[in-house]
Amino acid sequence: MRIRILWPAGQATATLRATPTAEELWRALPLRSSVSTWGDEVYFETPVSVEREDDAQQVVEPGTVAFWTDGDSLALPFGPTPISRGGECRLASPCNILGVLDGDAQVLRTARSGDPITVERA
Repeated sequence: MRIRILWPAGQATATLRATPTAEELWRALPLRSSVSTWGDEVYFETPVSVEREDDAQQVVEPGTVAFWTDGDSLALPFGPTPISRGGECRLASPCNILGVLDGDAQVLRTARSGDPITVERA
């Protein structure tokens, strides 16, 4: 499963793994939301609501596509957040891991809080 994420100043593509949460997200596409930022993380609400999976992680690599079950949101970290230790990408709480962005995750730096964002099948 491949997705495209678009906002006014940029776009990214990602490859999703075959997980229950990724499949729920896939069924909900296309979706539109509004960007929020938290340190070097872009996140936004989705119409998807799922339980935390057994392999959920809180510390991830830049460019990870994660689903924050506490907020029904996609979380796209590209660097440290306010609770990171050092340069790690530490999410607010353990998140379901859906996949990884293709290419350089730093493209997310161009997304601003309040920007419209769209996720669609690629």
